[in-house]
Amino acid sequence: MDIFLQNLANGLSLGSLYALIAIGYTMVYGILRLINFAHGEIFMLGAYFLYYGVLIFNLPWWLSFIVAVILTAIAGMLTERFAYRPLRKAPRISILISAIGVSFFLQNAGIVVFSGVPKSFHRPAIFDHMFIFGNIRISSITFASIVISLIFLMGLLFIVYRTKTGLAMRAISTDIETARLMAVNVDQTISITFAIGSALAAVGGILWALKYPQIFPLMGMIPGLKAFIAAVLGGIGNIFGAMIGGFILGMAEILLVGFMPQLSGYRDAFAFLILIIILLFKPDGLMGKNVQEKV
Repeated sequence: MDIFLQNLANGLSLGSLYALIAIGYTMVYGILRLINFAHGEIFMLGAYFLYYGVLIFNLPWWLSFIVAVILTAIAGMLTERFAYRPLRKAPRISILISAIGVSFFLQNAGIVVFSGVPKSFHRPAIFDHMFIFGNIRISSITFASIVISLIFLMGLLFIVYRTKTGLAMRAISTDIETARLMAVNVDQTISITFAIGSALAAVGGILWALKYPQIFPLMGMIPGLKAFIAAVLGGIGNIFGAMIGGFILGMAEILLVGFMPQLSGYRDAFAFLILIIILLFKPDGLMGKNVQEKV
């Protein structure tokens, strides 16, 4: 039982990070029917912005966190403005290729600007504390990941379901042309959507770097792909589905390694196996609904 609870706590922590990143995928897809393959690189930028905020500008850790989230949100908005908006009326394949191109561009720009050498990420002492409950040992960063993630997730739900901006997002996701006729500022709303999704990815990237204190330009590739799997698992385009998918995937990964350590080398393959199974048997995801694509 102790082993199960230990792994459950670790799984919830990892799942909360997947959920934060997955929401960025699902929000953009819900509005534009676009898979933003550069989202994993936005995740990476958040960690680097905080790293250099502390290292070069000597900002307090909490202030660097806020600045990093804001800068990453701006990066997401710039990505939408220059890479996606000009192609909004182009064939779907064009914007998909643009998304892949942005991903490769940010990866290689990160290698040029930040260098490809992994860097140790400073973790404040408050995140090194260990809580002991009998035979269960849970680090403070595990608690922090879950709590901070839930706070931001609840904040997102408030924005989407309790504000005019959220109403505009939901209107655009239903019918973008009708929303435009109803005086919704489509360009501004989409830009805000990218900003929110990128900000959540930044929080996920920072918490990821705190949990695994090393950063490098390609650090967002695998977490980004797994978050995409989580979004598909929950039902891409559905915010609640992305949250649930993230937690399910995180717990499944940790429990697999915890109870069958001989399969630990297949941890990443297990995530992709889940994707294949979902696409084969329930392509709409656990909470998704069938949406007819426009061509």
